[in-house]
Amino acid sequence: MSATEPTEEPTPTRAGGFRIGKDNWRIVYAFLAAILLFVTGEFVHPGFASLASVESILTIASFVGLAAAGQTFVILIGGIDLSSPWVLNGAAILMATSSLGQDARTPYALALTLGMGALAGATNGVGIAFFGAPAVVMTLAMNGIMEGLTLGASGGMTCASCASYAPPIVQAAVHGTFLGAPLALYLWLAVIVIVSFTLSFTRFGRNVYAIGNNSLASYLAGVNVRATTVILYMLSGIFSALAGIVLVGFGGQASLGMGNPYLFQSIAAVVIGGVYILGGRGHYLGTVAGAVSLVTLVSVLMSVNMPEYGRSIIYGVAILALLLLYGREQKEV
Repeated sequence: MSATEPTEEPTPTRAGGFRIGKDNWRIVYAFLAAILLFVTGEFVHPGFASLASVESILTIASFVGLAAAGQTFVILIGGIDLSSPWVLNGAAILMATSSLGQDARTPYALALTLGMGALAGATNGVGIAFFGAPAVVMTLAMNGIMEGLTLGASGGMTCASCASYAPPIVQAAVHGTFLGAPLALYLWLAVIVIVSFTLSFTRFGRNVYAIGNNSLASYLAGVNVRATTVILYMLSGIFSALAGIVLVGFGGQASLGMGNPYLFQSIAAVVIGGVYILGGRGHYLGTVAGAVSLVTLVSVLMSVNMPEYGRSIIYGVAILALLLLYGREQKEV
């Protein structure tokens, strides 16, 4: 499509807004799917939809949602971040080892850990935006670099500080409750509000959708495509690091490989939520619904004693079906 060719696609502002168009119906469908899964779970396993069970599922979904926030940003411009597993894992280990389990060292550890995520993400962005590296290659290479640095710096988790626990204040921030709801959900709610507002009501958000729809036209319209790309990948690194901090607070200690499941899950949440994998369409609210639907689906399958290989096949097929469906919709527009 040329920069001047008329199109029936939603404008960047509409794509990011809340009016009920084709894209935003996908968000509604994802939330309806989550509700249907809760109902199905209650039918096959009474008590599945109890308040305690729902809170537990939403808490686990929040971990996926945090990692998927950054993934949403980069996918909206047609990119992807394959470095999230070891940025997340490295962040969890760095948080524990730099804080040494002491509340007094928590501000320093938080700044160091989030800074590491920002640096890894910004490096991805620079490689992609300024040196033309394909996002898949650049971020996959960064994942390998982060894995090597993490294993080398920690001695394969044999260093003296590697057995350190997360600071009590961090653990309390994840496990604590306020007005009967887990604090982890309040953190996720804050992220949902901030990311949704940014995408829907700011110039930066409009630029994100514009780049995703047509980067050349965006450049000619005065959008700083390179700078925006770097910022988005930096945000992806920060959200991966934040997910690592929350996970180490939840589990108490860091471990090797704890970030591996979140690569597939973060991308799956984005796809299930209706974000177009080639960029320009979708919203983080859809990703939120996708994260809840994905975790609920896995929980339902576990409740009926579905083997792990069976669970992987089922939600893999579901994601493939959605990709094919959304791809067909894009061609028909």
